[in-house]
Amino acid sequence: MPLLYDRKGAVAILTLSRPQARNAWGDDYNTGLAELLPRLEDDPEIRVVILTGDEAGSAFSAGADLKNPKTHTSDSIADAITALPKRRRLQAMNLLSDFAKPLIAAVNGYAVGIGCIVTYCCDLIVASERAEWRLPQVGLGILPAQGGTVRLARWIGRGQAMKLALGFPLSGEEAYRLGLAQFLVPHSGLMAKAMEVAEHVASLPPLAARLAKEAVAFGMDSTLREAANADLYRFMALELTEDKKEAHQAWRERRKPATTGR
Repeated sequence: MPLLYDRKGAVAILTLSRPQARNAWGDDYNTGLAELLPRLEDDPEIRVVILTGDEAGSAFSAGADLKNPKTHTSDSIADAITALPKRRRLQAMNLLSDFAKPLIAAVNGYAVGIGCIVTYCCDLIVASERAEWRLPQVGLGILPAQGGTVRLARWIGRGQAMKLALGFPLSGEEAYRLGLAQFLVPHSGLMAKAMEVAEHVASLPPLAARLAKEAVAFGMDSTLREAANADLYRFMALELTEDKKEAHQAWRERRKPATTGR
């Protein structure tokens, strides 16, 4: 499987690995994510996941394999509609967006097409100075799928999302300035920074981190009042956790809390 899995403590690292094609996307990435993410979500020892591209491919992901003549084609509209339920179930964007634990994209180079969209289906982005985002779909007579432009607009606003959707690239420096990337580092320090961010997140009470992610995701699809009311219930639930007691006591004793996810 070209989706590689590694683990460092409480951090899982998933690597898109098709280096001979600059980590170009394929259905095997979708099926790999569909297989691995539920396992990682159920594993109490894993608290955060990093998604990156194989360095040997000199890119995060070059997107769809346009050399394949069947890419972006359907035999008939009926076949396309019939296939939609399965495509939704195995759609990387939904699999990543619905993942309950914090996700970090470590963008090590070109992120093109679907390889671009999946980065901002994660929760935090660490960008190499070599990172570059591109959405070439409109120039190919199609458009970014699975809400690719709307997802982007929620990160950087309508105007900047339209700019990228109409074929203008976004450099790592611009992505950091606009808030798409939260961290920008020299290329050689990318994974070290991604691990630093991941280890910080992994050190947090995991239930609180999970519900903070849920609150942001829910809030983006809700009114402010709906989001605020839902947060009341999340807050009350967290008040009853052992981690809340431990974190408060550790703060009082000026020590690092020993959280367990309970």
